[in-house]
Amino acid sequence: MSRQGGAGKVVVFGKDPEPGRVKTRMCPPLSAEQAAELYAAMLEDVLAATGEFALRLGLEPILALDPPEACAAWRGRVPPGYRVIAQRGASLGERMSRVVDDEGGGPLPILLRGSDSPALPEARLASALRALERCDVTLAPDADGGYSLIGLRGRWPGLFTHPMSTDAVLAETVRRAEALGARTELLEAGFDLDRIEDLQALEASLSGSGRLICPRTLEYLDREGPWRRPDGGGN
Repeated sequence: MSRQGGAGKVVVFGKDPEPGRVKTRMCPPLSAEQAAELYAAMLEDVLAATGEFALRLGLEPILALDPPEACAAWRGRVPPGYRVIAQRGASLGERMSRVVDDEGGGPLPILLRGSDSPALPEARLASALRALERCDVTLAPDADGGYSLIGLRGRWPGLFTHPMSTDAVLAETVRRAEALGARTELLEAGFDLDRIEDLQALEASLSGSGRLICPRTLEYLDREGPWRRPDGGGN
């Protein structure tokens, strides 16, 4: 049964981990099958951690999945409390807009997070909720010029009508938000796992309880080898 979030909603944007459709920028050195296995571990970690965060923060967790025909199978795979909805639209920006239109827009905040940031800590979601008490749009930047988390209060038509997979997507989103009259605030920066080189950032971040956030991802990387060196070599 889904959980109604008294403090708002958090939506994980994910893909069915099909070889050739996920983590393609890691191929090579990874094969398409290895990339899909890595992404599957990342998605499971993100769903587990976000579900736990949501429970403690009073949020309702939602998985927005691509492609839509995979939703039925994933309803039996998500952690308790999740709703699974289909991503709808030709581009990521359009799909994000539709989720905000369907799930957000009221007085409660909605957080959208990607599935490429398994090390995103609970503190970042909590910071987003606090920021939305004084602003309309808040974002957690990534090192590559994108963002791993965006929080909104209300609907902002046109906010996502620009290319999303560029090194200027954060700057363009902030520019559009401010042009729409939205008060914006940036959170602490993080990183996504998009390229083999990004695995070094993951390793560097894993101190203390950090390893507890993404154990499946780390188990896969430790087992398969492309972990320590940016060329994909083993230890």
